[in-house]
This record gives sequence, structure tokens and C-alpha cells, in this order.
Amino acid sequence: MPRFTQPEIIRNRISQVRDIMKNDSIDVYIIMTGDYHMSEYADAYFAEREYMSGFTGSAGTLVITKDEAALFTDGRYFGQAQEQINNTGIMLMKMGVSGFPTVNEYCIHKLPYKGRIGFDGRTVPALIGIELSYMVKSCEGSIDCSFNAVERIWNDRPDFPCSKVYALDDRFTGEELSDKLKRVRQVMAAYKADAHVISSLDDICWLFNIRGDDVECNPVIMSYALITEDEAVLYTDICRFDETLADEFNANGIQIKEYGSIYEDIRHINNHKLSSGEYVNSILVDFKRINMNMYSDIPDSVRIINKENPTVLMKAKKNIVEINNLKSVHIDDGLAVTRFMFWLKDKMKHFDEAEKITEVTAAEYLDNLRSRIHDYIELSFPTISAYKENAAMMHYAATKDNCALLYPEGALLVDSGGQYYRGTTDVTRTIGLGNVSDEFKKHFTLTLKGMLHLTNARFLKGCTGFNLDILAREPLWNEGIDYRCGTGHGIGYLLNVHESPNGFRWKHNPGHNDLCVIEEGMVTSNEPGVYIDGKYGIRIENEILCVRDYENEYGTFLKFETLTYVPIDIELIDVKYLDDRDIILLNNYHKRVYENLSPFMSDDELDMLKKYTAPVSK
Repeated sequence: MPRFTQPEIIRNRISQVRDIMKNDSIDVYIIMTGDYHMSEYADAYFAEREYMSGFTGSAGTLVITKDEAALFTDGRYFGQAQEQINNTGIMLMKMGVSGFPTVNEYCIHKLPYKGRIGFDGRTVPALIGIELSYMVKSCEGSIDCSFNAVERIWNDRPDFPCSKVYALDDRFTGEELSDKLKRVRQVMAAYKADAHVISSLDDICWLFNIRGDDVECNPVIMSYALITEDEAVLYTDICRFDETLADEFNANGIQIKEYGSIYEDIRHINNHKLSSGEYVNSILVDFKRINMNMYSDIPDSVRIINKENPTVLMKAKKNIVEINNLKSVHIDDGLAVTRFMFWLKDKMKHFDEAEKITEVTAAEYLDNLRSRIHDYIELSFPTISAYKENAAMMHYAATKDNCALLYPEGALLVDSGGQYYRGTTDVTRTIGLGNVSDEFKKHFTLTLKGMLHLTNARFLKGCTGFNLDILAREPLWNEGIDYRCGTGHGIGYLLNVHESPNGFRWKHNPGHNDLCVIEEGMVTSNEPGVYIDGKYGIRIENEILCVRDYENEYGTFLKFETLTYVPIDIELIDVKYLDDRDIILLNNYHKRVYENLSPFMSDDELDMLKKYTAPVSK
């Protein structure tokens, strides 16, 4: 089960916060999950929401009032959140579910006349903060962007992250820093923006061809960037850089300034003189990716251009160097996952209860296989190893003190990935350990059908993930089954395993720019699943690359090329749910798996590969 904080500890912390709220005349207190850069995953220093709620998931917002506390999270975490907040006095608010309010709606509903909403404006996206500032007017209320009660009671808070920076050369990036800056400035010119501030860590690291280790499994550094027509400033700690890299930045006209000084520079951005002799009078910002404090610091005289960071789309469309590297690393990564699958199958076939393989030790075995790959850096996320009913929690996290023993029955869901100089991987396999029910096999086969149908889509350029998501869900929807998450997310190149803007999902989230057109070079996960609370969870995930197919009088047709090569457990398939096309698609995939992995296997290992990639038939 996920780790827990004792409920009485959480209740005591909330009580302390309420005392501070009362003293500072705050009626509603919002505690976000992320850091000052709107990151999905953040260093332990920023785990304020976890500290106050006990909920360990990667997405969620806690709201505290004088007599209520509510945790908002999405469908990936409903089961986990309910367990972790049990007996704490915190209510679960299911985001995206009919009948539950949004965070802002709840806050306004709870705000008394002329009341005050408080939050740390460094952790709240400008998009949310701006909306709140308008909504509070309905009750003549106000917001306080400098309120942070948690920092006053969190006495053993971890240190602020400060890892060393390392640079990536052209054989990994495929594009020099100077060329990336040139492209960004071309977009700025098109928007008539004199300056552009970037806060999102993956955008900054991609732009400057650097990586770091400030966030577990996310090779980024805490930083901001400010770009003008002739200058580029990276705001981070100079002690991160060795002399060689600092000199290289200087040669490219890039200044390195102290991390927190960005706010002072933004407050006086209208006094910044450009090479043209003019002063900055317009700035390009992304309201989803800068915090409320930074937005508030922009002088009134400066015109704000709210557009998505140009780097978001640029880094999503992998270049040929990145693509070739990804194809290479997925062979090595696929070998590791396949060898793990064979090891686990063998252990269950020759089961020895005294050996006691657990969810954790199984994950450690896989992690060790990955670590032997020559350019391995770290995991791309902590390996999810979930047995039987634990797999029904999509982002379940076993611990050494709280994990399930594996037996030769049921199935183990393993979601894992690595960070390499050649790119980022993310793959899920549901592996049979012994007998499973007929219902399980049906759901596994329907999941497989959906994954194969999306993989083999042909579509006109201009389609979004909304157009394509139905291909993965249709086999399950036909049976009245769904999964409470998207079908896929973009994947970075030695960056965040969850990367905007591409993805597959069936429902638009109002207020969010999630209508991205799927373009050549984008890498997206394809991971439908079935999650039955208290029984089991199933997920099958491959990474797929968008490539050009052909052109005709109707336009440009695109398709997907699979990057992931790991056998799908054919022992869990019930072929009566597959039609002839499904069988052809599956057999063709396994043929490619064999072709890619067999040159690196021999003897018993090769025999196992032949067995688990053998053609299926009715």
C-alpha cells in the first residue's frame, strides 16, 4: 500500500494552520502540489500539500477553511487518495467527475463576504490566480499571494535543491543552443514581443542544452530564463556550473544571474534597453507556466502577450538525431524489460516460497537491469510494481515496509522507464504469474485491442489526440468499461516523462490548451487499461512516434511507428475477443519484437523470446 502519515499528525497540522489563518485574517487557504515553476513533479522541498494532507500522489490541491479541508485530485488517484486521507478530516473532491466543484468554484463558495483567499503565489499558476482575482470580486473579497502557513510549521523541511549542471552535445540534442535561441526569437518577433520569460524547467533545460538533478527522475535544474532580441539570461546558482560550461555560455552571449533575482528584473523590465535603442514594452508569457507572483510583478506599462511557450512545441517535435537515439535506446531498454519478464516467469514456474519475491524486490531486479545499460542516468519515474488488486490504483507505490508478496497466481503490473543520454523510456506490461480469471483475460484482451488499434491508426495531418483516443477506448466502451485518465501523454527527450502538449484523451478540459495537433516527430505513450477496484489492474503501454505516411489529393496522411519492443504476455490473451485484423496486428508486432531483440539473445533466453513472440491464432 502507499505510505501513510498518521491521521492525528495531519489533523494537528491542519489545526496549527487554522490558528495562523485566523491570526492573519485568511478565510480560505490553497496549497498546491508543485514548485515555483508549475512542475508536475517537484523536489521534496516543495511537498507542502503532501505534508499537510498525507496524500503522496503527483497531482492534487488541498484547500483549508476554518471548518473544512478538501483534497482535489484526478481519476488516477481516487482510490489512493481516499485511503491516505482517511480519518484526517479531509474530504476527497474528484476532479472531472459530475457533481464535484473545481478548486476555484469551491474556494469562492466557501469565501465569506469580503473574505480573503491566501496562497503562496510562487506555487500558483498565473492562469488560476488571475481567475481567482476576478471571482473574488463577486463577494468583494481579496487574495493574498504572499500567505504561506506551511513554511511556518514545517521545521524539518528538506534543503532547497542545488545539483550540478551538465551539458548535452550535438550528438544527443541534434541542434545547437544558438539555433534554438534563434528559433525562439523568430516566434517572439512574430508575436511582436520584446522579451520572453520562461519558468518551466524542462523548457529551459531543452533550450540551453543542459540537464541537472534537482528533481528525482526529472533531469532539470531550478531556473528561470529571460530572452530578448539580443540577450539571454539564465537565472540559477552559478555554483552549479564548471568553468568550461560557464565560459561556453558566456561565448554564446548568455548571462548567468542569481536564481531569485528574476523577480526584481521583471519588476523593472520596462527599464531594460534593447539593442535597437527602444525599451521593453511587451513581454511574452505563458499563463499556465509562470506563477502568479511573477505575473503580478510585470509593470502595468508593459503589454502582456499570453501565448504558450514556443519551446513547448519545439521540444515535442523530436529531430532526426533525437529520433535515431530513441530507436537505439529502446532496444536496450526493451531487452531489460523482456529479461525481467522472463526472470519473473521462471521464478513463478519454479516457485520457492522461501525466496519471497515482493513487489519491491521485483522492481529492484528490473531497476538493476536498466542500470547496466551503458548510458543510463536514472529512472524516468519510480518503478510501479503492483500485484493483483494493488494494480487497480494507477500510480500505486509499494514500499519495503508495505508491499505484497508475489505468488504463482494472478498478475503483476509493472510500469517503468529510464533516463539515458539517448532519451527517455516509459513502458508498461501486465505479466501473468499463474492462473487468472476469464474476466481478467477478457479485459486484458480488450485493452490489447485498443492499444493495437491506436498504434495502427492512419490519419490526416491536423488531427488531435481527441480525434484518435476513441480508437483505444472503443473495445472497452463497447463493454461499458472506461479508465479515468488519458490514453497517452507526450514524452520528453532526457526530460520529463510526461511532456506537453501532445497526448490522447477523449474529453477536453476547459481552460486548458490540450487540443494539440499530433505532428511528425512527436513521441506519445499509448496506454489503455482496465482498473477494477479490489480485484486487479491492467495496463499495456508502448511509446509511439508520429511519422509521415503519404500525401494525396486529400492532404498529408500520418501514422505511428512503435518505439517500444517488449513482448505482450500472450498467456493472458483470450483469442475469442480478437478478430482477424487484431491477430495480424499482434503477430506483426511480435515479429518486430523478435527481429529487434533476438540478435542480443541466445540459448534459453532466445527460446523464451520465441515462445512469447510466437504467432497466435484462433
